[in-house]
Amino acid sequence: MRNFVSDLIICILLLLSVSLIFGASEIFQSLLNTGEKLLESSSYNWIVRLCSNLLSYATVLLPGYLIYKYVRHTKYIQRGGKGCIPRLIHSCFMGHCETGLLDSSYTSTPSNLNQRTFMQDAFLLLYCFFGLQVSYLSWGYLQEKIMTQEYEDDNGNKGRFKDSQFLVFVNRILAFLMSGLYLVVQRQPQHKAPLYKYAFCSLSNIMSSWCQYEALKYVSFPTQVLAKASKIIPVMIMGKIISRTTYEYYEYVTAILISIGMTLFMLDSSDYRNDDATTVSGIILLGGYLILDSFTSTWQDALFTEYGATSVQMMCVVNMFSCLFTAMSLFQQSSFPLIFLFMAKYPRFIIDCLLISVCSATGQLYIFYTISKFGPVTFVIIMTIRQGLAILLSCLIYHHRVTVIGIIGILLVFGSVFLRIYCNNRLRAIRRRRAANNSIKD
Repeated sequence: MRNFVSDLIICILLLLSVSLIFGASEIFQSLLNTGEKLLESSSYNWIVRLCSNLLSYATVLLPGYLIYKYVRHTKYIQRGGKGCIPRLIHSCFMGHCETGLLDSSYTSTPSNLNQRTFMQDAFLLLYCFFGLQVSYLSWGYLQEKIMTQEYEDDNGNKGRFKDSQFLVFVNRILAFLMSGLYLVVQRQPQHKAPLYKYAFCSLSNIMSSWCQYEALKYVSFPTQVLAKASKIIPVMIMGKIISRTTYEYYEYVTAILISIGMTLFMLDSSDYRNDDATTVSGIILLGGYLILDSFTSTWQDALFTEYGATSVQMMCVVNMFSCLFTAMSLFQQSSFPLIFLFMAKYPRFIIDCLLISVCSATGQLYIFYTISKFGPVTFVIIMTIRQGLAILLSCLIYHHRVTVIGIIGILLVFGSVFLRIYCNNRLRAIRRRRAANNSIKD
């Protein structure tokens, strides 16, 4: 009887909190419709869209928080119980492991890295590198195409797609379906982490993607690329704050050298100077993107290390929450009917959405695999190089001029990456020798 009452209270908490958020969202949307013309003329209308998105995300977050506090206060999980609700509560808030994520510290180099030889390490890194480059160079091209081009129908009418939130949703839905199908077909190790821990990196992931899309409306493409190039340092800072990660001195040095090299290369070309498109809104959005994206990769690495989740498990659960967040936001803002009308009017947009979904899903597989094998900093280095390759490819295709300073920047980036790999292997070799000597003495 006691378990039945607790289950009933959980259902009531869920219904009441969701109803409360839906009501607040309806009031907010009505206010937006009243001042729609005023908002369109404002350069800070992204703040209103951000508040609308956060209110929609609260439809998932508030019930989860209230239920979490209730089950902790009443010791609901310790009492056990049969049925779908107790099992779901246990999976969401307990998982199959009772250790805490933030109670342990670990080094920035995953332990499974010591089990590979230098050649295996090199080939695996090359595999991750080329997989990420192909996936995300294609994704970046499609992203810019969808956000900047005008679609044309059979009658010659033109229209531009503006809903950044839907692009985040469409990038996540295919990745969730692919990873979910793989988990059904392929046997995986037991999943240990509580599901709610994935909600943090899922929320930061979709928010960073949203900031990235919105920033393109306020800053030029080179400015955004330059901001991404300095992402290594925020990732390392986030690792120190969240996971108490210990970094070697050479890791700080190479991070700074890579950022300097990318800056020299990108600021060298005259095509990228005098950037008048930069605004305060764009700078804020890029800052939000850097902070949120750094948190995402660091938290995912912590989950890999603490709970031993596989890359496919990580991909499935993170994208499940991402689909839930973004679908709820699109539904509450009544965006789906308008998007379907746009698709019916411009069929070429559907093809672009399918292509960008495939590139995003493939890229996510490589992201989680790279983070699980090499850690978040190595992943960010690879993605930083991608920014340089994208602009280098542009120089080759459109014959942009690269001076001596730009070449020095390229050499500095690649030299820093190889220096980092060399130092990593030297340090591991020294530690193995010390461990071997200590075991002989014992």
